[in-house]
Amino acid sequence: MPTSQRDGADARSLLVRLDRFSHLPEARALRDRVRDRLRARPGDTVVDVGCGGGRATAELAAAGARAVGVDLDPAMLDAARAAHPGTDFRHGDAYRLPLDDGSAHGYRAEKVYHSLDDPARALAEAHRVLAPGGRLVLLGQDWDAYMVDSDDPGTTRRIVAAYADTMPDPRAPRRQRALLAEAGFTDISVEGRVVVFTDADVVGMLAGFADTAARSGAIDGERARAWTREQRSRAGEDRLFVAVPFLLVGAVRP
Repeated sequence: MPTSQRDGADARSLLVRLDRFSHLPEARALRDRVRDRLRARPGDTVVDVGCGGGRATAELAAAGARAVGVDLDPAMLDAARAAHPGTDFRHGDAYRLPLDDGSAHGYRAEKVYHSLDDPARALAEAHRVLAPGGRLVLLGQDWDAYMVDSDDPGTTRRIVAAYADTMPDPRAPRRQRALLAEAGFTDISVEGRVVVFTDADVVGMLAGFADTAARSGAIDGERARAWTREQRSRAGEDRLFVAVPFLLVGAVRP
């Protein structure tokens, strides 16, 4: 999850969205695949960077790892500790992890790197805390590649691009293979998954995209409202379609 602090209302709203997503079968499958790629053995230390509400950290601990969840946001840490008592959650961020050099056997970061303005620095920190042979897995969506069915594809492209451009690194997964090589990692591999949404729960997210595009000037307000009305109509008629590409990028610290 993003590693920046936010106000209480924003944190609660984000926690609700993250929790809703985490219960989807596709989200569980992604977390399972990340665990498979980490290959953590019982007792291995695995750091979960930007742990948010702590679900993935707790799942790693339940599987036998010595899991350490790290987040910069105190509200996220409070929620994680309340939901998963007994799990190790610590204050820190992707650039300053509260672990000693070479002390971790695994490093995971899920939906984090799009929020970082210096991913190379974060990967250098990952390299520092991982022991030789330690594994890193990054999971994230490409925000500029969201697929949304619409009668107005031109407006859809502008809306998706405008929302993506509000982030420090919306296309982060595309660059990670090269960045990991530059950071000294080896055995770099990439695999992709697509999560499909067809129910009305996603309309709120789409409306937020359109509002952001209108505020940025990418489209005018009336076009944003018309596009949102179309998406609500599609949801009511069971014609909604949104597909989100996720990439899992793995590597080994030599």
